[in-house]
Amino acid sequence: MTTAAPFLPWNRPSIGGEEEAEVIHTLRSGWLTHGPKATRFEEVVKTALGAEDAFAVSSCTAALHLAFLAAGIKPGDEVITPSLTFCAAPNAIVQSGGTPVFTEVDPVTFNIDPEAAEQAITARTKAIVVMHYGGHPCDLLAFRKLADDHGLVLIEDAAHALHASRDGQRAGSVGDLGVFSFYANKVMTTGEGGMIVGRTDLVQAARLLGRHGIDSSVWQRHGKRRTADYEVTVPGLKYTMPDITAAVGIQQFQKLPDFTVRRAQIAASYDRSLAGLPGLRLPTVLDGVRHGWFLYPVLIEPVGGRSRDTVADMLLDAYGIGTSVHFKPVHRLAAYRYVDCHLPVTEQIAAQQLSLPCYPAMTSADVQRVIDAIHAIWT
Repeated sequence: MTTAAPFLPWNRPSIGGEEEAEVIHTLRSGWLTHGPKATRFEEVVKTALGAEDAFAVSSCTAALHLAFLAAGIKPGDEVITPSLTFCAAPNAIVQSGGTPVFTEVDPVTFNIDPEAAEQAITARTKAIVVMHYGGHPCDLLAFRKLADDHGLVLIEDAAHALHASRDGQRAGSVGDLGVFSFYANKVMTTGEGGMIVGRTDLVQAARLLGRHGIDSSVWQRHGKRRTADYEVTVPGLKYTMPDITAAVGIQQFQKLPDFTVRRAQIAASYDRSLAGLPGLRLPTVLDGVRHGWFLYPVLIEPVGGRSRDTVADMLLDAYGIGTSVHFKPVHRLAAYRYVDCHLPVTEQIAAQQLSLPCYPAMTSADVQRVIDAIHAIWT
């Protein structure tokens, strides 16, 4: 079957009139940089998560960098991280002066494995960063205990999992620090943007570092007679989220529960319709998990003349359907090939994984189109 239907992308954001109105209000307010809207956005996320503090920043990568700096990562320190992740966390570890230590993932959830992480702990280990793969939270309580037992800082890379939970614990709320992404393809978006939440002392340290090391924000100084009366207490960076961006986030966050329901409906449709196809392994959701479904990740075994790459090519070329891969292991990227590690589970997942379209803007016809195309490829 060759189709003339419009291209169905792997992801497309859902933006409506509410976001447009909030942005216009911001533009007309005369205040565009980090100010009242960013502060409001921080407050709604902090309240929803029950976090002690929150700081809205320019990207999730910025949030990761600030998290490692706030945790005191310095040259010689090791940070345990999965290799089956985006390069942002390892990059931020290196930029903070630390050394990433790549560990194995669980073959069912694709999340970092607690036992593998514990085996990787050395006298130089300072922190553990866990990534909630695809929106399925990792074993939060196990990692909390592991960090406490060894005196380590626990950082949650919850870029995929803003509305996900496990055993009643929201992703991002158990670690000493949690970071979220609002990139264009995430469960909610601000275009670019991120947020860091967690312990007040660590978030405050991140906030100070993220606004040039200045002891008060520009919004706090607004309207004061002596606006130049400030001090730079540490050499900092410029990582603050502008109010224009936060305006989008305020409205997107209100829609997030509905987005999550729609993602779950699409995932359930795939579960029902694709089960039983030989060589196609569908995602598993453990008991007690509310999945965020940022990804619908399948594994495609190289049998019957099919492989992950041939299926992706056929979906695109014959059916106009986009897919994605999450992820090429970081230890296989050129910048990290010096790292000596043996991660067979990670390697196998990375070779077979394909992310199908799963986002709120998809119609029922879009979902059926993906299902029909996969069945056609398998016949």
